[in-house]
Amino acid sequence: MNIYKKYSILFLIFLCYNVIANQRRKEDDIMESIWSVSGITNYLKEVLTTDPNLNQLLVKGEISNFHAHSSGHMYFTLKDQDSQIKAVMFRGNNRKLDFEPEDGMSVIATGRVSIYSVRGEYQLYVSDLEPDGIGSLHIAFEQLKEKLEQEGLFKKEYKQSIPQIPAKVGVITSPTGAAIQDILSVIKRRFANLSVLIAPAKVQGKAAEDDLIAALELLNRTDVDVIIIGRGGGSLEDLWAFNKEKLARTIFNSETPVISAVGHETDFTIADFIADLRAPTPSAAAELVVSDAKEVKRYLNKLEDNLVQAMENKLNYLTEKLAYLKEREVFRLVKEELEEYQQRLDELELKLNRHITNKLTTKQEKIESIATQLNSLSPLNTLARGYSLTCKSDLKEEVSSVEQVEVGELLEVVLQDGKLFCQLERIEAEEFKEFD
Repeated sequence: MNIYKKYSILFLIFLCYNVIANQRRKEDDIMESIWSVSGITNYLKEVLTTDPNLNQLLVKGEISNFHAHSSGHMYFTLKDQDSQIKAVMFRGNNRKLDFEPEDGMSVIATGRVSIYSVRGEYQLYVSDLEPDGIGSLHIAFEQLKEKLEQEGLFKKEYKQSIPQIPAKVGVITSPTGAAIQDILSVIKRRFANLSVLIAPAKVQGKAAEDDLIAALELLNRTDVDVIIIGRGGGSLEDLWAFNKEKLARTIFNSETPVISAVGHETDFTIADFIADLRAPTPSAAAELVVSDAKEVKRYLNKLEDNLVQAMENKLNYLTEKLAYLKEREVFRLVKEELEEYQQRLDELELKLNRHITNKLTTKQEKIESIATQLNSLSPLNTLARGYSLTCKSDLKEEVSSVEQVEVGELLEVVLQDGKLFCQLERIEAEEFKEFD
């Protein structure tokens, strides 16, 4: 074999080796470029989670296919006119919602975009949810109102009547707010000796609902005849404790009649709808529940007059009937029967007179007893026992403590038979003990 053939064979062998080697490298490259499903999913998940634009974003859309799982998690789809995205809101985030999401509701969701590896689907993981265009508190209010109304809890047939003249009134409100002062002021003015039992409670904030419920349950274990629950005015957020479902059901189940007096006349809460009576303000609640002492006395006098008139009418009727019977010819002809009837009528008349006398005596004694009680509570009667009423001459403000006056101040002292105008010379403070 010459040298030319030898090199030709070696070149062919080298060429074949290169072809085979290149073919193997191509096969290896092809194998390395093949992805697993998990590999692609994990890669895309990493891309999405590391993108700062997708980690915290606001998404506006309409809820559809909403489903609240027994686990507490919420699953739904957000859509607009062109597209949609699946979303999940886990229990730890949705438990702070003040409204119940539902299909067709337009919302703004806060969350991050990632991939659910099991299905290879990208979805929105929602951390917060707000209604679009209307507040969540307003939606929660309307949802609860509709729910309780459908259950029939607002029906008049479940409303208890408010006692006309209660002996003791329970009040649930803040002990430091203006509402309690308004209520006590009205009660003192209208019926000063009425007993009031105050159950202090928070009326605003997260702990307010539990506080109000505890106070309501406490007063139901006492002898109060009616309960006023309420507070002064404020925003929807301020009054929100009175829009809670648990409190509403506690008011509904109260054995003692409940008057709701929350906010101003234009404010309405769930407590107003479910209570036995709604008062526009705390002061109005006190006006509704407490009768004026003067009106009570006039009412009793009217009852007495009606009773006397009814007795007189009855007696006149029987007298006329007796006279009519005496004039009948048949009775004159039958003397024995007439005498018997006359005797029976005499007995009935005596019995009626005794009955009328007993009734009048009992009513008169009762009226005199009430009049005595009212008179014992009269401020004039108190002055007659040697007490006096001290006021500031310029402001006409009643003085009940030495802390209200200063040395040299002009005072007006009211006695039972006149007034004394004095100038304060000295102040001596003294602590008085209350007597049981």
